[in-house]
Amino acid sequence: MILVNGVANAMVSPMDRGLSYGDGIFRTLLLRDTQNKNWQRHYVKLAADCTRLGITCPAAILFEQDFSQFGTSEHAGVVKLTVTRGIGERGYIPQSSIMPTRIVSFTALPGYSSGCVTDGVTVRVCQLRVAHQPLLAGIKHLNRLENVLARAEWQDPDIMEGLLLDEAGHVIGGTMTNVFAVRGRQLFTPELSHSGIAGVTRERMLAFAANLGLSDKISQLSLADILDSDEVMLCNSVIGVWQVRELGQKRWQKGQYTSLFRALLESDDD
Repeated sequence: MILVNGVANAMVSPMDRGLSYGDGIFRTLLLRDTQNKNWQRHYVKLAADCTRLGITCPAAILFEQDFSQFGTSEHAGVVKLTVTRGIGERGYIPQSSIMPTRIVSFTALPGYSSGCVTDGVTVRVCQLRVAHQPLLAGIKHLNRLENVLARAEWQDPDIMEGLLLDEAGHVIGGTMTNVFAVRGRQLFTPELSHSGIAGVTRERMLAFAANLGLSDKISQLSLADILDSDEVMLCNSVIGVWQVRELGQKRWQKGQYTSLFRALLESDDD
């Protein structure tokens, strides 16, 4: 089901700046038992990203009215929220008078194997290098061509994710995930002031670190730092958290923290 400005199966104008220029943002959240998980956190991120791009974010109540159209028959799935700057004239300059376009879609859960949770996943390093752009860093904007090109690098169904490095060789994240590494009693995640997406689940895991006796540190991480870690995790709002089992020649045994973070993520639905 797809709603455009609250209307089911409506069309997006070819003059919409989201289509023309990637001028907009999005968020993806999990629908489970007819509840949108961590909706308030997602809306805060949505509004903050809109503000950084100078887009008027639609009120939360409008999205909630959209959610009500899904009906109670939809018990689990993925909800994607998209806000574009709206329909504008030709040219890059954004007109201040245009109204944003609000798109809400519901799709089935992806068919990931249960082994991703129980056994961990195999990951590769992508050849593509992510560019630096501090003005867009952390924002989940619509121009995701770097992720598209990186994900096109492999077809092996046994490889579940690819790590993205920037031009300086620092790990930024996965093509669809944020990355965490544990060494001793410290939890590390990449610093995202120049590129990358700051996800809601990343934010939640950082908040949970103290509950597990871990000190959290946001810092620049090299690929060597990742390979030297005791446990490496991938997270987003749909998969929750997976442990990395294999990366190149490196193999990890089942760690203790992935399942603990998963339990906290599943029990906390603020």
